[in-house]
Amino acid sequence: MLYRAVRPLLFALDPETAHCLSLASLDALTRLGAAVVSAPPRIPVRVMGLDFPNPVGLAAGMDKNGEHIDGLAAFGFGFLEVGAVTPRPQPGNPRPRLFRLPEAEALINRLGFNNGGVDALVENIRRSRYRGILGVNVGRNFDTPNDRAVEDYVACLRKVYAHASFVTANISSPNTKDLRALQRSDGLDGLLVALTAERDRLARQHGKRVPLAVKVAPDLDEAAIEAIADRVAARGIDAVIATNTTVSREGVEHLAASREQGGLSGAPLKARATAVVARLRRALPASVAIIGVGGIASAADAQEKLDAGASLVQLYTALVYRGPELVGEIVRGLAAGRVR
Repeated sequence: MLYRAVRPLLFALDPETAHCLSLASLDALTRLGAAVVSAPPRIPVRVMGLDFPNPVGLAAGMDKNGEHIDGLAAFGFGFLEVGAVTPRPQPGNPRPRLFRLPEAEALINRLGFNNGGVDALVENIRRSRYRGILGVNVGRNFDTPNDRAVEDYVACLRKVYAHASFVTANISSPNTKDLRALQRSDGLDGLLVALTAERDRLARQHGKRVPLAVKVAPDLDEAAIEAIADRVAARGIDAVIATNTTVSREGVEHLAASREQGGLSGAPLKARATAVVARLRRALPASVAIIGVGGIASAADAQEKLDAGASLVQLYTALVYRGPELVGEIVRGLAAGRVR
């Protein structure tokens, strides 16, 4: 109810300014000990060898630097994912770089992995009080060529390993030049070999095995999905996150903001992302989990992803339009079997 009242004020601001203001306000409420929402029921699920209190998580991108972990945890998520983070700090693309499409409950972003670097992220995680399941999404710096991308991903894995419940290699953002080329079999296999080898070394060093995931695009054809599934299964990756944002403008072509460059998220992505989840589930062994992302704005949307083969789901864009109460609504709907 509170978010519904303040949303018009936030939507009067530039989207990125509103984003920062919302998170700063959330931090202030958390420091005061205010309850953001009522706690949702438990729906325990074990995925990737981890025990989740419920299957609804926060997608990467909302808290790139891990500065707002404690506040976001108060929404009732079963897990959080922070990042994407790169080895070195980088400003991302020039502003404006985030756009609302309210008629479609969608966003377009071309942020470009703007973040303070992996060392800053690790320090923020250390300072947080959150002890739930925390994923860290990692990428390469914009000026690192793809033939050296492995170095960036491995460097980030080393830095975050001791602090992450799982680590996601983001190879699918459309806002870093040529990044999506890493999804092709030749580049992908080398990356996965390097990541799993380093994970095995770090597991021995730290005495714990941290699951690895890869995040893929929704704009892949059947052959590309099958090729990714083949390499993921062969190299011992624990999960695939499906999907990132889309470069398609199908269904929103009539909206002025659709002409902006960047990745589209929200309701128009839902069917496309669910189709990728279903294709991956058919192609992957049962031992590899799928985390479904894209257009989830209700318990019915979440159930659709789960029915397609996901074990967990994540939200982002719908929070902008519906507010923090959405998390509990979805968890309660799943728990009661009421999907509408």
